[in-house]
Amino acid sequence: MLRRRGNLPKIMSATSSNRNNAYVSGPLSRICCIGVLLCSVGLLSVVPSREATAISVEVWYGPEDQPLWRVTQLYDQATRYIYVAVYGLTSPLAVKALVAAEKRGIDVRVLTDRERLNDHKQRAALAALRQAGIPIKINRHDSLMHLKQVVIDDEVNTNGSMNHTTSGNRFNDERVDVIRDHALSAKAREKFLSMWKDQERFVEWK
Repeated sequence: MLRRRGNLPKIMSATSSNRNNAYVSGPLSRICCIGVLLCSVGLLSVVPSREATAISVEVWYGPEDQPLWRVTQLYDQATRYIYVAVYGLTSPLAVKALVAAEKRGIDVRVLTDRERLNDHKQRAALAALRQAGIPIKINRHDSLMHLKQVVIDDEVNTNGSMNHTTSGNRFNDERVDVIRDHALSAKAREKFLSMWKDQERFVEWK
């Protein structure tokens, strides 16, 4: 039976022959039914997931945010590695930050596109990186290595439209997403390393 104490309903066990059931009427019954329905379709989680983690995403736009300058700030904060896969790399700002990271013992690696070597600015930038001891690989397949991705320390990865160029930083309409998440960064790192180890598709630039 249902007893009311003020305006608060209280569920009591039924006195019928089926003593394992309980009944309730009025608004509370509708609330209970809705809760059961939500649970059945997975819209209401009864037990919080332990696997849920907070993912931080920052969005930078060019030219107003100077996105490449912000990326080089991430290079300055790296403690283990910086893996760069980028189609165009000509900016002295990027070269300086990557060389500085290499000098303080960070594992720096660069993947880029072979067709971009026709640009004398790209060749000069890559030569400066190589002289500093940074290994560089280019694609040997006929398609483009068109990623614009950076992975840092299994904690941060960036992607978007921007190349590592002065135009990409100061003049072009660009977007760079900075994702701070261990799982997604580890996935980006594995993709980079799978390309790095693929001797059929990539070769060291010397």
